[in-house]
Amino acid sequence: MSQSQIAVAGRTQTSTDEPTHVTDTESIQSVLDALDDTDCRRILEATREDAMTAGEIADECDLASSTAYRKIDLLADADLLTEELRIRRSGKHVSEYTCAIEDVTLSVATDGGVELSVSHCDTGAESFPALD
Repeated sequence: MSQSQIAVAGRTQTSTDEPTHVTDTESIQSVLDALDDTDCRRILEATREDAMTAGEIADECDLASSTAYRKIDLLADADLLTEELRIRRSGKHVSEYTCAIEDVTLSVATDGGVELSVSHCDTGAESFPALD
């Protein structure tokens, strides 16, 4: 596996098990906003073990469907939740979501700079998802 660096919007990630380092103020704020939200934390906990559809998340977390979608978008925008397609034989494919993080660390430097480190889960994504 190569160790190429990827830098997007203030984020730097090595394609191995290295954490993502976020220094962009807007990106840090989006992660902190998502983690400050109780419903978002419940969604992360619910999707830690198994991928779930938005409907399953809404049911599991006792959220209105519109609220679940809004929180999912907030988490996905902050790179805290991953989205994959669940393939169904019926042709009605659906997105499913999985918690993408193990650990988040916020560091404040003596010069006042702030850095956020995000350790991502090993999703172990399969090449050929099972058909429902």
